[in-house]
Amino acid sequence: MTFAIIRTDPTSEELPPPLPEPAADDLRLDVIMGALADPLRLTIVHKLLLESEAYDHACGWFGFDRPKSSLTHHFKVLREAGLIRQRQYGLERRSRVRNEDLEARFPGLLRLVKAWHPGTADG
Repeated sequence: MTFAIIRTDPTSEELPPPLPEPAADDLRLDVIMGALADPLRLTIVHKLLLESEAYDHACGWFGFDRPKSSLTHHFKVLREAGLIRQRQYGLERRSRVRNEDLEARFPGLLRLVKAWHPGTADG
């Protein structure tokens, strides 16, 4: 009996292209900090950092009780600031943090966001 190995994780060549985003060299700290100043956007990036970095996550995965238009706006702000990369999968946009680009440009920033705890006096 022969078994075929079925790969479920797409290679970079099989992924849809990312939506428009700033180049790594064009990332600006003031724009990134402005995007992270909103508690919901900070929570989005925090949750993405705590989960597997190998997968793109759909907006519904976060479980926010917000109108779709509101979430679309927040994800767009994060993408245009350069914090997340989004890809279109059919009717669904999925997101992940741009770890490599952000760590190269602003070392330690993502470590701070990951260490933040929602609802605490310092967060």
